[in-house]
This record gives sequence, structure tokens and C-alpha cells, in this order.
Amino acid sequence: MIEKVKIAILISGRGSNMKAIIDACKNQNYPAQVVLVLSNKQEALGLQYAILNNIKTVVIDHKKYQNNREEFDRAMHDQIQSSGAQIICLAGFMRLLSSWFVNKWFNKAINIHPSLLPDFKGIDAVGDALKAGVKNSGCTVHMVREQMDSGPIIMQSKVAVLKDDNKETLAQRILYEENILYPKALKTICEKFLNNKL
Repeated sequence: MIEKVKIAILISGRGSNMKAIIDACKNQNYPAQVVLVLSNKQEALGLQYAILNNIKTVVIDHKKYQNNREEFDRAMHDQIQSSGAQIICLAGFMRLLSSWFVNKWFNKAINIHPSLLPDFKGIDAVGDALKAGVKNSGCTVHMVREQMDSGPIIMQSKVAVLKDDNKETLAQRILYEENILYPKALKTICEKFLNNKL
């Protein structure tokens, strides 16, 4: 058995990238183990898959921390720390993180974004790519930094934009690539972590 890095995954919705990571971790030669899935939404569909796989789930409702983003992040941090997690994966987590949290988990938190960063940061990356008329879009796994979608790039995957693409069709093909790319990038990060190179 190889040594495994303990992972916490943060989700807000269906958790398709979370599922890809959980499934990758089922391989005994994969250097990660998911110990926590945390969501800011009770109704996040991804929680069910985590429960089915005997992974601890926690919900922290961000609405209870309306006036203080850092307080919400501290509540998350406490849960992540008590789970023993060493690396955090954001997988469709729709909250901006405070500088306190980002600094606490500096180089230990990664995110996936549906564009070839630094192009098309932000919430409507797929729509922005279509509006710009680019020939290629794709997805990027990157380190989390205070500025949104701005951390060092770990890995990217290119997706051709087709003539008749709309937001749904392009987003679907990008998501397919995301599900392949995220476990690959996480493996690289875990290997670096285990070799004290992060």
C-alpha cells in the first residue's frame, strides 16, 4: 500500500469533479484518500455520493455568516483540520475564500476552472469563451490564491470550440475533460506533498 494524502473536497452542487476524485482514490496505487466532503448547501447533490462511499460529510450554511466571510472560513477550517485533511480540492465550490483561509492553506488548496487560464476568469467562463469566438477553450487546475482564478497553473486540458457550440454543449465537453484532468493534477500535487516539494 502506498502512502496516501488526506483530502477534503469543498462542493456547492452536484459534485461531478468530487465524484471523479473519489473514484480515482479507490485505486490502491492512487496517492490520495478523501476524508471529508464539505458543502455550504444542505441540498448539494454531491453529498449523497460521498455518504454512499462512507466519507464524512459536513454542511456549513454560509447564510448564517452573512456579515463575516472570514468567520465562515474559520468554521470550515476547523472542520477540515479535525478531519486530518492535508490538501483541499475545490470542486464547484461557489464561495470566494477570505485571505485568512487562503493564507492558512497556501499551496495546499487547489481548484478547477472551465477555461484555459489566464483567459476567461470568473463565473461565466464558457459563455465568455463563446462570445470571444476562440477556437479552443478547456479547463485548468490551479493553486488557490486570493484573487479569483489567478493562482499558479498545475495542469490544463484543451477542448476545441465547435462551430455550432452553445453554452450547454461546450460546458458538457469541458466537464468531461475536467473529470479526467482533476484526478491527474491532484495525483501530481499529492506526490509533491509526499516528497516535501510543495
